[in-house]
Amino acid sequence: MFKVQGSRLGIVLLSAFGFLLLTSCGEKKKDAAETNAISSVKEQQYYVHGEQLYLKHCSNCHQASGTGLGLLYPPLAKSDFIDKNFESVICLMRHGINGELIVNGKSFNKEMPGIPSLTDLEIAEIATYLYNTWGHQRDSVELKEVSAILDRCAE
Repeated sequence: MFKVQGSRLGIVLLSAFGFLLLTSCGEKKKDAAETNAISSVKEQQYYVHGEQLYLKHCSNCHQASGTGLGLLYPPLAKSDFIDKNFESVICLMRHGINGELIVNGKSFNKEMPGIPSLTDLEIAEIATYLYNTWGHQRDSVELKEVSAILDRCAE
């Protein structure tokens, strides 16, 4: 009698494990935010590396949340400048800017030093992060595109 009950218990446990295994391997339904999320492995890598680089090189002024710092450093989150000036943003990362920027109707006039040590790939990764966070939606920023832009703005 004990063996029969043990066998039944084993079958029940095995069935439950199988059910959990099958349901956990199924495709997860995506919510609206995930539908717009970056899809390819390459894009995901660019995004993750870009976030790390952003936190290391940019967040001290623009904040981890992208909200900027008062009227000293402009916001990147929900920034009209970011949306309308893609090539300038790429150039700013490498070469910086000295002069007034108007962001969301507010004037910012503090020098932003560039980071010439960033590689073209690192700039593409930061741009991928920036352009897919805080209300911005764009596909990954390709290395070839960044290199071409940087060649033009270096002239």
